[in-house]
Amino acid sequence: MLFRSLILISNWASANSTAFLNIQFNGDTGNNYSETEIRGAGVGNPSAESYRTSNHDRLWITLDTGSDTTLGKTMSICNIMNYANTTTYKNIISRAGAFGTNYYGTSLDVGLWRSTSAITSFTLYNRASGVNYNFVSGSTFTLYGILAT
Repeated sequence: MLFRSLILISNWASANSTAFLNIQFNGDTGNNYSETEIRGAGVGNPSAESYRTSNHDRLWITLDTGSDTTLGKTMSICNIMNYANTTTYKNIISRAGAFGTNYYGTSLDVGLWRSTSAITSFTLYNRASGVNYNFVSGSTFTLYGILAT
């Protein structure tokens, strides 16, 4: 079976209270990722905000939950489009919600991996300020393939 795109659904929590879910493709740790995010928040930062980053070493998939490390507080759906294509860069669209004690909000991330290589693997990181943290036990990550027609 040949899939056209992938969908990654996550329900996770961080052992560190301010970490974000990040993704890297094919072990690429170079500055080959770009991203734009828009975010709407309630508690903790009650405003809308956006940011753009280029030449990053990974992509964000979800925002954090402030100081809440309870499982089920951060969920996301990440679409990885045309992952097997070897003539174009790879795009992701990620929608997430975080519902922590001191922070809640929603975000939309559009990311680009600047490589024409087919995605053969990816690594998820629970990361903040350059440090990787553990996921809380019971965190789930489910990968679905969308069939090519």
